[in-house]
Amino acid sequence: MSSRGSAIVNYASFIGLRYSFSRKRNRFTSVIAMVSMLGMVLGVASLIVVLAIMNGFATELRGRILSLVAHGYVEHSDGAMERWRELRAELESNPEVLAVSPYITDKVILGSGRTLRGGVLTAVDAQLENRVSNITDAMVAGSLDSLDASGFNVVLGAALARMLGVVPGDQVEVTVPRLTVTPLGIFPRTKRLTVTGLFEVGAQPDTFQAYVSLETGQKLLGSKGAVDGLQVKTSDLFSAPDTMLRIARDLPAHYTVRDWSQTQGSLFRAVKLEKLMVSLLLLSVVAVAAFNIVSTLVMSVAEKRRDIAVLRTMGARAGGIMAIFVAHGLGLAAVGISIGAVTGVLLATNIAGITAFIENLSGVKLFDPSVYFISELPADLQWTDVSGVVLASLLLSLLATLYPAWRAARIAPAEVLRYE
Repeated sequence: MSSRGSAIVNYASFIGLRYSFSRKRNRFTSVIAMVSMLGMVLGVASLIVVLAIMNGFATELRGRILSLVAHGYVEHSDGAMERWRELRAELESNPEVLAVSPYITDKVILGSGRTLRGGVLTAVDAQLENRVSNITDAMVAGSLDSLDASGFNVVLGAALARMLGVVPGDQVEVTVPRLTVTPLGIFPRTKRLTVTGLFEVGAQPDTFQAYVSLETGQKLLGSKGAVDGLQVKTSDLFSAPDTMLRIARDLPAHYTVRDWSQTQGSLFRAVKLEKLMVSLLLLSVVAVAAFNIVSTLVMSVAEKRRDIAVLRTMGARAGGIMAIFVAHGLGLAAVGISIGAVTGVLLATNIAGITAFIENLSGVKLFDPSVYFISELPADLQWTDVSGVVLASLLLSLLATLYPAWRAARIAPAEVLRYE
């Protein structure tokens, strides 16, 4: 930058910031400027807090749901997979694969007394399933190993068990989508299963998921030694899509390979879209606050017409005058954005304590775990979000200053000084 350009920037910044924080401004102009700054504080703080809470919910959702979901799945394109043991051994030889477990799954109707609920019945090998998912850590009664005990046993989600009104030791009647032909006619296949365990991850699977042993599942669903597919646990959850893609290339064409981003991807895409829409809505609050700066600067330009004329007669160019009022507007915005960012970060990092304080003060439980699956408001502050909010707010503020600054630069000094 030339010395002349540096001089323009220096005096423009000095005068602009002096205008922003001068105590000699018109009182009404000062009130409008204060309202603009408070609006910026509120918008920036709200946006940072909401983004942190949305991140917290996404993290909770991912951790809870994916605790029961395998990283990948290998299935046969024709349906039943009969030679699954050989394929399992082949997959486990891959250094990127930590564990492989067979499964059979289908939608069923579970009943207890007069209560009926739809659910998903998944047959697993209890020992292998413990290596593929974290269901063992989610057990709140009994154990998954109880599925391998004698008899027909089932492990239910805790919420599903509450809806059915059963506890461990009770029986539920399972109706599977298979037909049994008897001399009296065709009837749906049903079986009484003993509840031997309950699991709870604090998410939707608690309301519909049920597990039985692989042997029980083969008898109920008529698989006769075959399975629906293999669950795969890779060395890293987030690199699982690439790992499963490499596995697919090494398998024959009649195998179908999926990963968790395909089976659960719609849910997380919905969460991501919701975060984007909420961000845009709250950014509109920042935009309103930013464009309130227009009002402040328009009144400031009218108030400083004489100063502008004097500067122009002293040799200041239109670009310098414009830079003064851009600095004036950005000075006001920067204070509001800075206070808002600090406030938002403090609120986001202490949101759990604030929630607990409000609950103790009011005596009302804001987040009932039986309803919301959470006991406190989760928050995950990400500095990339904070940076994005600050930069977007500064950009909106800059855009808001351009028109009033341009109007100030077009003031003719002769017309102003003629009447002074």
